[in-house]
Amino acid sequence: MVARDQRLIRTSFVPSGYWSPCAPLLKRQARLRREFIYRRSIEVRDAENEKKKKMLKAALAEGKVLPKEIQEGALQLNEELDWSDDGGEGVANYQDDEYLWAGTEDPRVVITTSRSPSSKLKEFAKELRFLIPNAAKINRGNYLNKNLLEACLAKQITDIVIVNESRGVPDTLIISHLPFGPTAIFTLYNVRTRHDMETMGCGTGAKMPQTYPNHIFKGLNSKLGQRVRCILKHLFPVPKDDSKRVVTWYEEDDVICFRLECLLYVNFILTYHLLFGELFRRHLSVKLLCFSHISK
Repeated sequence: MVARDQRLIRTSFVPSGYWSPCAPLLKRQARLRREFIYRRSIEVRDAENEKKKKMLKAALAEGKVLPKEIQEGALQLNEELDWSDDGGEGVANYQDDEYLWAGTEDPRVVITTSRSPSSKLKEFAKELRFLIPNAAKINRGNYLNKNLLEACLAKQITDIVIVNESRGVPDTLIISHLPFGPTAIFTLYNVRTRHDMETMGCGTGAKMPQTYPNHIFKGLNSKLGQRVRCILKHLFPVPKDDSKRVVTWYEEDDVICFRLECLLYVNFILTYHLLFGELFRRHLSVKLLCFSHISK
């Protein structure tokens, strides 16, 4: 199993002057990058133009002097105001292209660790592998992030998850959507695996079912919260309506509490009761440390 996963990051070296089978892939990535940057530049230009329109409209309504940055093109902006309205909500932008095929194709997620991981970090990465359906865990080895991302792009991987540690305790979770982002870095607190819960007497440590889970989001209502919610939920495939796994993301005071539970159907003389089972349970708290968008 490990050998098969290691083929994911195997690279080949071709001497200079020879044709490389990776050349079409590199050209395609460069073309997609140029198209993405072009669309993004148009949106930035339109947003700046909309900001100037609002400044002009406010200055005319209050009878104040026009700001210096809009005095030169004030006449053209005034003509455009006649055709402006409060619409435009839900218009497609560059963020929609990130998850264009979400829901139509299952995500392909790769999970790995930092270099020279401890046994605790390996165990946590394995738990993430069981948490996210269709995910593949690979050994990091001595590969750099650049080589790792290039290999994932060549294999059409949609998301990569990297976990780091401090003194043997998992403390950082990096989620990056390929090829253009977004990338979110989370700080981990109170990491408890199902084996830890078994030691505490709150579970059995049984094998984790691999059914696609349903999600419950509470909080994360701000603009940044909506972006974080989009990153998290698109790591998982679309679940069935009768799925017995439930993933809860609860945000309070900028801390996201994570909880995974399984629903158990208990039969009492032809009567079925839906219970929250103690069989599988996991606790985790994460805090968003950094959020960035790849545009190079």
